[in-house]
Amino acid sequence: MVRAPQQAPDRPLEHLLLPLAALPFPDIDPVIVQVGPLAVHWYGLGYVVGILFAWWYGRRLLANSNLWRGGQAPLKPDDLDDFIIWAAAGIVLGGRIGYILFYDLARYIETPLAILAVWEGGMSFHGGFLGTTIAMILFARSRGASVWSLFDVVAAGVPVGLGLVRLANFINSELWGRATNVAWAFVFPNGGPEPRHPSQLYEAALEGLLLLIVLRILTHGFRKLKNPGFVAGAFVAGYGLSRIVVEFYREPDAQLGYLFGGWMTMGMVLSVPMVLVGIWAMSRARRAAA
Repeated sequence: MVRAPQQAPDRPLEHLLLPLAALPFPDIDPVIVQVGPLAVHWYGLGYVVGILFAWWYGRRLLANSNLWRGGQAPLKPDDLDDFIIWAAAGIVLGGRIGYILFYDLARYIETPLAILAVWEGGMSFHGGFLGTTIAMILFARSRGASVWSLFDVVAAGVPVGLGLVRLANFINSELWGRATNVAWAFVFPNGGPEPRHPSQLYEAALEGLLLLIVLRILTHGFRKLKNPGFVAGAFVAGYGLSRIVVEFYREPDAQLGYLFGGWMTMGMVLSVPMVLVGIWAMSRARRAAA
């Protein structure tokens, strides 16, 4: 969602320390192709490709008997064919409801029909995370499968989708960073005249590429799928830490601004519990394996 710039309090020099020149913002149309009223956006494609990759990657994990305790995966690869619909519903519904509740409730109370305008943006990762978690719990119970193992399989492939959606945020010129003088700053078309951190690219690198590599090392290097819940815990804690770091460079939502004394953001508030839950899940997996 495109947001109006908001300056951080007690940072009067930051807007004075600007670089002599900022990087030109790439001229990429947010719409890939449009036929009449129907349009395909990079943002939507990021979600679709992310879901499909997590499905394909999860099937490969389940088919690799060397990764599982006793050489037997707790789920069949075909089970993910059915779960993909559950996952898509959890992501979209949870992401939309989460954004409404966490970030802009007053606006949607005033204009309820805007809730349906998903093409305008407005998705919350934390809401999508909760929605997908509920979907996984319900699906695993319906199949009599291990909930923790399903968490692990799904989490291992999620960073690809996160990285793609953050790249789409950059293309859309939304969720940009705070004003800065770094050499790689961009002047975003709707972000005011100041060069700003490309915080979307920071998130794509940390939540996408780096987290994917870490989880791959855990699944294939340390065989952590044999400890149900460890990979999922690493994902949750890793995302939370990555988001907290990037929030120091990302402009907060204009309707919320800074919280608790003028330095904390809603993204930080929602990510701290994720770090704690992730650490607990990893500790629980280690104790269960002892």
